[in-house]
Amino acid sequence: MSRLMLGRTLERICKAVLLLCLVHFLIMMILYFDVYSQRFDIFSRFNNGRGVNSSRGPHHYYYNFSSGRPNTTFASYLATADHLMPSTKPEANQTPPTPKPLPPCPEVPPGLVGRLLIEFSSQITLERVQRENPNVTEGGKYTPPDCRPKQKVAIIIPFRHRDNHLKYWLHYLHPVLRRQKIDYGIYIINQLGEDTFNRAKLLNVGYTEALKDAEYGCFIFSDVDLIPMDDRNLYHCYDQPRHFAIAMDKFGFRLPYAGYFGGVSGLSRKQFLKINGFPNEYWGWGGEDDDIYNRITLNGMKVSRPDVRIGRYRMIKHERDKHNEPNPQRFTKIQNTKNTMRKDGISSLMYRVVSVKKYPLYTNISVEIGKPPPRPLKG
Repeated sequence: MSRLMLGRTLERICKAVLLLCLVHFLIMMILYFDVYSQRFDIFSRFNNGRGVNSSRGPHHYYYNFSSGRPNTTFASYLATADHLMPSTKPEANQTPPTPKPLPPCPEVPPGLVGRLLIEFSSQITLERVQRENPNVTEGGKYTPPDCRPKQKVAIIIPFRHRDNHLKYWLHYLHPVLRRQKIDYGIYIINQLGEDTFNRAKLLNVGYTEALKDAEYGCFIFSDVDLIPMDDRNLYHCYDQPRHFAIAMDKFGFRLPYAGYFGGVSGLSRKQFLKINGFPNEYWGWGGEDDDIYNRITLNGMKVSRPDVRIGRYRMIKHERDKHNEPNPQRFTKIQNTKNTMRKDGISSLMYRVVSVKKYPLYTNISVEIGKPPPRPLKG
């Protein structure tokens, strides 16, 4: 009897153990499939997120799974697998890519066209010139966008009562200078008042004022009525002082004499300072360009010039300005350049700036430069 009861008891215990094992097994299976399904959901959403934008190239994505069902095992999985998740969070030490440096501008720009047709019969407006040169910035400045120029050039124009000539000059020169890949700024030096005109002194003022605006290393000095007929006549500085306008139409496209340095010329900053700039005492027309030529040769430099077929210019015809009559003292002054050039020049320049205005196509600097000294009485 006792053996029978003992056997039944053991049987019940075994069944209970089996039932407990079965329950434990079922619980483990439920937990296993629950976690597995959530992991599968992670990777399916991850892959779907990449697939949506795959046609746009490589992207980074950041997913937030905090809205999922709370589960300790799942949270720990996310913590350990977080480094697998793509993220848009910027790196702390990330720096923007360095722009590729521009190549040097070519010695002979490829966009030059050569001989130009220059005429002055069409009506020109500043609005038209501005539309034709949209890349020219305030103050008449331009920098080539696709190359790095070797020089920064200031173009200085002595000026008074020549508004119509200025329109033609801007109309022709802005496109030429852009094709030449010149980094430039244009400065109109306007002499106020009606006293005798002084071209060379205005050029000295232009040199001084341009350097207040930017760090120029080259200076082109141009009359407002002279237009180049060939864009291969490059407006930059050379190893020697440069005379650009060597063949004007008014001289039959020939150099009038060997020492002529008028119209359009160019000097580097070093060359300009070596000759103490230009003379300040040539009031009226004539003589100052010959004095400048003397300064160059007396300081051991030579004038360089383009080929006569390239250095051709057209002059806008006009009557001689009032208060710019020929200077009767010019020939005497030219003979004394050696004695005067160290005390008369950029080192002795005196003037007063009245206004500086930056227009879309040029910078206008209006100045007072004084009056000529009284001429000695004859006899």
